[in-house]
Amino acid sequence: MKCKEMDFLPVILGGDITTYSLARTFHEEYGIRSLAVSMVRSHLCADSDIIENRIVPTMDTRETFLDELVKIGKERASKKLILLACGDWYVRMIVENRALLEQYYVIPYIEEDLLNRLVLKDSFYEICEEIGVPYPRTYVYDCKNPPASLDLPFSFPVIAKPASSAAYHYAQFPGKKKVFKFDTQAELEQMLQNLNASGYDYKFLLQDFIPGDDTGMRILTCYGDRTGKVRFMAFGQTLLEDKGDMGIGNPVAIVNRVDLEIMEHAKRLMEHVGYTGFANFDIKYDPRDGSYRFFEINTRLGRSNYYVTASGFNTVKWIVDDLIGQKQFADAPVIADNTDCLYTVVPKCILKRYIKDEALKAEMLSLYARGKAVNPIDYKVETKFLRRIYPYIFLWKQWRKFKGKI
Repeated sequence: MKCKEMDFLPVILGGDITTYSLARTFHEEYGIRSLAVSMVRSHLCADSDIIENRIVPTMDTRETFLDELVKIGKERASKKLILLACGDWYVRMIVENRALLEQYYVIPYIEEDLLNRLVLKDSFYEICEEIGVPYPRTYVYDCKNPPASLDLPFSFPVIAKPASSAAYHYAQFPGKKKVFKFDTQAELEQMLQNLNASGYDYKFLLQDFIPGDDTGMRILTCYGDRTGKVRFMAFGQTLLEDKGDMGIGNPVAIVNRVDLEIMEHAKRLMEHVGYTGFANFDIKYDPRDGSYRFFEINTRLGRSNYYVTASGFNTVKWIVDDLIGQKQFADAPVIADNTDCLYTVVPKCILKRYIKDEALKAEMLSLYARGKAVNPIDYKVETKFLRRIYPYIFLWKQWRKFKGKI
């Protein structure tokens, strides 16, 4: 397949669905082939016509990370290179080494000081409190100075999660999960005991559990331009989340929505701190009082970012228009208002089994029937045989993973 040549080139760090979704989004808008740097080879990226895949097994070490990116920067010096990360560790490494990397790359991420304020969830909640953005009732457990006794200001069940995902990445202990749910204090205290022995030395957040299944979750993707003004917002309702221990919380099916009140909360927060680039918010509806609670902000496009592009609002065009084209935008942010779209990376039978709300299930089935369901990895331009059959293999793996858990 022949791809176009542009004066810029996306350099994407990763090898998963996030990576492929970004490469597809660039290809849809500009017809170009992205360069993806992955730690392992996979059919998803290595066999793709729209990706030049470079395998670097030790890319998760600082020395290799910098050496490889400088080498690519020199090799592709004739292009404006847009550096994109598909993991929080990569974002941090880019931001911490901005002075070096900006010699070769356009960097669409916030400065280090702001990154530190936002990715630490306890600090994020302090900002929410300051400007009136709703968030769950939270108890901050300090692993450096654990309390003599645990007296929570809310009842069980309780959600527990690390305040620092970056520090938690290195913690190893029995039963480790990305997010925990505990029904009893004994279960919670056992986990905290294991956690304290793991070497994790920051804070853990213990939160009031908001009732409701995955369909109560919401996702909001926003873009702040180089001046810190919010220019784009896309909202969605999650239908199902990943059930793996380290993937839990990642949406695997989303329907597009519009909610101007929630968008205004996010816009106020982002402009309050001068946020630039893409931000992704995790939010949940609380049926007890009808509110929406902001859980966290992700300082990059998330794993399910293609739900935005699938609805007709190409995400990467904002980066290119802003940072390559230096475009001047209208004052009012663009709202992704096409709600006739279903993003999904799981089989329809899984969604039929999980969704209990009959109206929501009927909407999901209607979107399938009208050809409005989109799987980001099933891209018709792919020509290689292994890559053409991979989406079917992937769906089968998803069916196996979910069938015993829902």
